[in-house]
Amino acid sequence: MSLRSVKQTIPALETSDGAGVRIKRSLGQHQNIRLDPFLMLDEFGSDQPQDYIAGFPSHPHRGFETVTYMIEGHMLHEDHMGNRGNLKNGGVQWMTAGRGIVHSEMPQQESGQMRGFQLWLNLPAAEKMKPAGYRDIQPEEIPAITVDGGLVKLIAGTVTVDGQEHHGAVTGGSTLPLYADIHLAPGKEALMPVHPELDGMLYLYEGDAALVSDQGSEALKLSAASILSTGDSVRVGAGESGARLLLIAGKPIGEPVVQYGPFVMNSREEIEQTLRDYRDGRLTA
Repeated sequence: MSLRSVKQTIPALETSDGAGVRIKRSLGQHQNIRLDPFLMLDEFGSDQPQDYIAGFPSHPHRGFETVTYMIEGHMLHEDHMGNRGNLKNGGVQWMTAGRGIVHSEMPQQESGQMRGFQLWLNLPAAEKMKPAGYRDIQPEEIPAITVDGGLVKLIAGTVTVDGQEHHGAVTGGSTLPLYADIHLAPGKEALMPVHPELDGMLYLYEGDAALVSDQGSEALKLSAASILSTGDSVRVGAGESGARLLLIAGKPIGEPVVQYGPFVMNSREEIEQTLRDYRDGRLTA
């Protein structure tokens, strides 16, 4: 067993997106701050309506996937294909922009807590122009794995815990994404396998926790992407307050990334073609 350690910490920066939604952005705060195959990770969380009520009105995407995980709140997704999905507590929306999608994500509440994450997952060149797709994943579709230290919600990927293989709500894909929400009781630990070919990170969003490796124990920074070294396992322990954190990993694509706002391709020429397609109404044709 080779335990992973923290090789880089990327604190999330407060910013806004959409029509003024307040977020914390770690990956993607600059275009050179990414973890192949992941382009961006946003954390949103507020009980002040002015921080989220304007939402994300209709806008386009091409060349990647978005994964929205709602911990608390109610968001409505609508797109040009006629999909309409209500994202509520514990639910996930997995959207493949592919060659092009136009969608909106609008809060369906006027008060209360709105809390969750959005992850952007890149697509390889061979898949960037595939048809757009959308999946609404209900909370009961996400496997909950009981571990000694607490609970693991397996949104995507396949892991073996205590000799038993578990499959997430989403499996497969060329980048083999692993996405787990780990809940640890105070003072407890969890050991999670992560295939050596995957690049990974942890994101502590509640409580306090440390990553335990052969180099010792290293405290994880709250609201920061903790980029992991190579290895085949992650051991994380919670402090006195317990901990909730995301484990995210994927197989690197290793291709050039050229991004212009909501469009992610492999060359400037492809971006220019995408802009022409959007302008001329061919993005979703």
